[in-house]
Amino acid sequence: MPGYDICCIGHITSDKVVTNQSVMYMPGGTAYYFSCALSKFPIKYLLATALAPAEIHYVEMLREKGVEVMVQPSAKTVFFENIYGENQDERTQNVLAIADNFNTQQFSDTEAQIFHLGPLLANDISIDLIKLLATKGRVSLDVQGYLRRVEDQKVYPTDWPGRKDALQYIDILKADVAELKALTGLSGVRDGVMEIADWGVKEIVITNGSQGSTIWHAGVFYDIPAFSPEITIDATGCGDTYMAGYLYQRIKGADIQQSGRFAAAMAGLKTANAGAFQGTVAEVQAFLEAGRN
Repeated sequence: MPGYDICCIGHITSDKVVTNQSVMYMPGGTAYYFSCALSKFPIKYLLATALAPAEIHYVEMLREKGVEVMVQPSAKTVFFENIYGENQDERTQNVLAIADNFNTQQFSDTEAQIFHLGPLLANDISIDLIKLLATKGRVSLDVQGYLRRVEDQKVYPTDWPGRKDALQYIDILKADVAELKALTGLSGVRDGVMEIADWGVKEIVITNGSQGSTIWHAGVFYDIPAFSPEITIDATGCGDTYMAGYLYQRIKGADIQQSGRFAAAMAGLKTANAGAFQGTVAEVQAFLEAGRN
């Protein structure tokens, strides 16, 4: 199999969203939002996912957008149920089905400059697989899945006992402010980042919604402002869109500040419309140059 610029590994989910007004079914997960975000970018990209035959139409949707997808058979597709009350900030999240996890044999012939890992649950991607990928290219990790525990179909926040063993193999780590605190036990962003740097991570991206983001690399902190459209419609998948833009820029040789600003603009532009981002590099650049931050 030829080498790729970026290979994303993660499950596409089948999401059920329940509100007082409606019940909707849609694809989701890091794998889906990250892949859509890169679908019109000039980059050699591969998504490696696993799902059941009943949801293979999600893969066909991505292929129609031009995304190359490697599918591992799975007995089930990850099935998230998100129930919202009157207050949209209050959400009950259930996991009604779990897909098969990924293993090292599946990636023995896959080569990429960057492997971006998007686990949704703690057992999706093993430390053995992380070790293997680290011998093939740089490894980028969105940490959220390792900080979730499923008990009686309910999702609870949890610690990640194996974090120090795994993170020494991670080149780029992405977390939001709450995940950083869960990972390190430290409230301050800079204190938390330095703790993770001590564990061996070389590049650390911390997002904080409308407050912008912070990136650390080679001993230097970079503060990146948020970019907002005139009207925000849908923030779902913003973090995945941010990382798609960030890793795209890093692959192209941009520096940290440039990469962070492009990523922030791409995430902001995504919020102007419902669903996954499917814009172009030129559209992101125009939004960035308009400078709504």
